[in-house]
Amino acid sequence: MFHIFEVDIPLIKDFELLTNFKDLGFKVLLPILLVLIIAGFIGFERQNIGKAAGVSSHVLVALSATGIAIINRLMFDYQLGLSFAGIEARPEGQRLIAQVIAGVGFIGAGVILKDRDNIIRGLTTAATVWSVAIIGIILGSGYLVTGTVLGIIIILFIVIRDLRRNINPFKPLHDERKGILHYDE
Repeated sequence: MFHIFEVDIPLIKDFELLTNFKDLGFKVLLPILLVLIIAGFIGFERQNIGKAAGVSSHVLVALSATGIAIINRLMFDYQLGLSFAGIEARPEGQRLIAQVIAGVGFIGAGVILKDRDNIIRGLTTAATVWSVAIIGIILGSGYLVTGTVLGIIIILFIVIRDLRRNINPFKPLHDERKGILHYDE
């Protein structure tokens, strides 16, 4: 602890999470677990279809977005505590989520390519990367029902789309089939 303005402020701001298992579970562990499952499945499907952004890309983006959202939420709680203690708190740190959304857009742009036949590829992969980041932000912000419902809807959409295209999202495509998926990647 350090002393500022007649109030003790902890050096490690989220240390109390280790003693409050309810907050640790619902504010940190459960959002991370849910986003890991949702992003993992979506990335697994992208990987099995033969796309460059697979399980690792999707899980890393989603977990990172979740981490930012959790920190954003904890910062807000901390700032509220300071306000209740009579210390002026500035909310500039609350802008983190906007920066994540913009940054993930650059990652998505990197997987969108136009081939020599002027066919654009990678739009759906870019969209799934962006989607898992948004789901990570939602879950990390503590909206567990909303994030889980959104994740399930996205998973169902992808599975139904793949099954309609005679693709089993649970099995990798053969190499000869990966190159012929021109429509609605």
